Amino acid sequence: MYDISLKELQLKLQTDFQKGLSSKNHLQRLKKDGENLLEKNQGISGISIFVSQFKDPMVLILLAATLISLVLGEYYDAITILVIIFINAILGFVQEYKAEKSLQALAKLTSPKAKVLRDGRIIHVDTKDLVVGDIVFLTSGDKVPADLRLIETYSLEVDEAALTGESVPVQKDSSLLVEGKNIAEAVNACFMGTSVTKGRGTGVVIATGMNTAMGKIARMIQKAENEPTPLQKRLAQLGKVLVSICLVVSVMVVLLGIWRGEEIYKMFLAGVSLAVAAIPEGLPAIVTVCLAIGVQRMLKRRAIVRKLPAVETLGCATVICSDKTGTLTQNKMTVEKIFLDNKYIDITGNGYNPQGQLLEKNKVVTKDNKMVQKLMEIAVLCNTTRLFKKNIEIKGLFRRDKEQWSIDGDPTEGALLVMAAKVDYWREKVLEEYKIIKEYPFDSSRKMMSVVVQNSKGFYSYTKGAPDIILDRCNRILENGLEKTLSWEYKEKIKKVISQFASEGYRTLALSYNLYSSDNNVEKDMVFVGICAISDPPREEVYSAVEKCKHAGIKTVMITGDHKETAVAIAKQLNILPSYGRVVTGEEMNSMSDDELLEIIDDVYVFARVLPEHKLKIVKALKKKGHVVAMTGDGINDGPAIKEADIGIAMGITGTEVTKEAASLILTDDNFATIVEAVEEGRGIYDNIRKFIRFLLSCNIGEIMTMFLAMLMGLPLPLRPIQILWVNLVTDGLPALALGLEKGEKDIMLRKPRSKDESVFSNGLDFKILTKGISIGFITLTLFILGYRKSYGNLDFARTMAFSTLIVVQLFHVFECKSERKSIFEVNIFNNLYLIFAVFSSFILLMIVIYFPTLQKVFGTKPLNIEDWLLIIGIVMVPYILQMIKLLFKAIFKPVHSNR
Repeated sequence: MYDISLKELQLKLQTDFQKGLSSKNHLQRLKKDGENLLEKNQGISGISIFVSQFKDPMVLILLAATLISLVLGEYYDAITILVIIFINAILGFVQEYKAEKSLQALAKLTSPKAKVLRDGRIIHVDTKDLVVGDIVFLTSGDKVPADLRLIETYSLEVDEAALTGESVPVQKDSSLLVEGKNIAEAVNACFMGTSVTKGRGTGVVIATGMNTAMGKIARMIQKAENEPTPLQKRLAQLGKVLVSICLVVSVMVVLLGIWRGEEIYKMFLAGVSLAVAAIPEGLPAIVTVCLAIGVQRMLKRRAIVRKLPAVETLGCATVICSDKTGTLTQNKMTVEKIFLDNKYIDITGNGYNPQGQLLEKNKVVTKDNKMVQKLMEIAVLCNTTRLFKKNIEIKGLFRRDKEQWSIDGDPTEGALLVMAAKVDYWREKVLEEYKIIKEYPFDSSRKMMSVVVQNSKGFYSYTKGAPDIILDRCNRILENGLEKTLSWEYKEKIKKVISQFASEGYRTLALSYNLYSSDNNVEKDMVFVGICAISDPPREEVYSAVEKCKHAGIKTVMITGDHKETAVAIAKQLNILPSYGRVVTGEEMNSMSDDELLEIIDDVYVFARVLPEHKLKIVKALKKKGHVVAMTGDGINDGPAIKEADIGIAMGITGTEVTKEAASLILTDDNFATIVEAVEEGRGIYDNIRKFIRFLLSCNIGEIMTMFLAMLMGLPLPLRPIQILWVNLVTDGLPALALGLEKGEKDIMLRKPRSKDESVFSNGLDFKILTKGISIGFITLTLFILGYRKSYGNLDFARTMAFSTLIVVQLFHVFECKSERKSIFEVNIFNNLYLIFAVFSSFILLMIVIYFPTLQKVFGTKPLNIEDWLLIIGIVMVPYILQMIKLLFKAIFKPVHSNR
């Protein structure tokens, strides 16, 4: 494939390099060859998730207890335990299966796209849909989606380290033919999995999926399993400690019972049931479910989570470093003014609709003007973007199609095409006269782009880029259609024009040209033509998002490659730059040592004229200062900074595939406000995990305290083993999971960020869990004793009282766990319908167990009357009544205190 001519290749692959494959031909090939995917380890199947529910050590012990029950003829116990195990397995399966599916769905959402030519139209498709014969366009930052034979190349360089191990990017040339099959020498081809580092090109797909060079070593690069998050790791360690404590207590309960003369079988079953109910062996899995729910919520807010640890880290963010263009601004570029021939020209119209005029002092400027002609020639030829009309569907009562102007490519270049079209200069028409010979793509370090073009008069190089860079490389200026020496005075005047445009918030772009003689004189000793002032208004929603960050203790830092004055104007407009804030340029950073930057970093709110390597320096300095940093990026060179940041954020629309791969979060709308929403969601998820843990552990401690205190006091077992297992199923199941679906509290973005290393039990959560657990134990035991006395020693009745109390007190407690800062009387208990349903369902199940005759025999329960329920609810309410009295006292005496 590398040694035959492009004409032979076109015939061999039965494709058309000018129009691409037809849709019909594409579907036939896709059906025949399959999707363009590498074989990977399969995700966990539903069956394996269900089977794993029975591999837990505690479940295996319960199964052993079931066998012992059968041997001893305790058939009711055996069947009930099996039913409870099975219901528990179903609940566990549903939770884990949903979590697994959520995470698998994310992988599909982040599947890369490719720009292809099909049916004569340029479209964007999922890379998995590529087939042999497809024509693919490559540009800097793209991941090569399949094996390609190159048709055209413009300064194309590709990093093939993933395939060959060679760290230096390889320069590609479509015009060369290569003998042999050595991919390391195939300079006229690109291979799946490699990355475009520079330039652009067009190629035809010659192999897909497992037939690619990468496919041959696919098993060596299979996807690694998701790493557990830091919180999951900490909870797994905590779980081991709690398991040990619970086992010791359970063994003590069993030994005390046997010592007091209880049946060995009954005590063994009680010990096993208590261990199963009390040991929080599922904490890490519960956190996964919570995180998966959070991931789905973030997706609804237009943020795709690529790496699960980012969800919990988001809530710790203290600094958000955001790109200006497209993230803080709308990325809807319009050229509104030009400085040309020592004159200011206004341009009417906005957006990508090429309706408008060029006005100089309210007089229309036409394309007959020689200076305008030269400016527009450079604008459309030094350009790789496409301006076109597309059909959009207008939804509503009467659906209809409407044509709308759009671009495919860079918004800045799109603005130049629209400007030129307003004076009837269309790229397609200009290309009939000019031929592009060579291209020097835009580079963030050079900050300019050039093309070499040819017409009937000769060869020229056209350049566009940052005005200060272009101006330094010009020694002549075009005035009234004539080239003149660019004097120092004129240079200073142009610099003032640039500053003036920048201070008004415009992005500026200079255009120049030169006669081309060799590569050595491109971008040197050029002729200065003019400056374009491009508007890019701030996003409306960013104003409130920046304010929200301030209240949340999060600093917003603007990073841009634009002129300092432009950055300052936008930063002030968005209230990012306070009066005491500093602005630092990339040039100033170059003259600073790391220690000097570290000294001022907390005072800097705007970084202007920066390069990607500066971003990395900024992230490192902020992290050294103890900040948790979120950093945005879109270009290929932003990868190192995004990887270094605690939360790397890639742009879903303008971001390159390489940047997306390095990021932990992708914004589908490229919007700064979405980052703030993701931070808010991250805080809410962490809050919910704490609520979950608070409820689960306090209930577990309550169950242990009930049994352990009864043994110490020489009382009979207050709960039957089957009842303990049922409590575990009913109260530790649905209500606990429903807490993971709580909405974020209203004050969540009025709190300071939590520390990244903060314990999940911080701010007194451990004390709340312990005291509530002891309270649950005492209340349950009190009702057991009262029931025992009231029924004159009827153990089944007393156990029913304890059983009902344990469930009711835990169902009250679940509402208490809705907030750590407010009492149960201050929270809205009805704003989570899942929780209401879970509590109602749990209570109905309790009623069934108590009043349904068959289940009465199984669980050893007795029906309770109104008086019994009033006694249970009355004692359960005692702590809450005391809490209400405390709140009333606070409300009454607070004004008195404040007046003193």
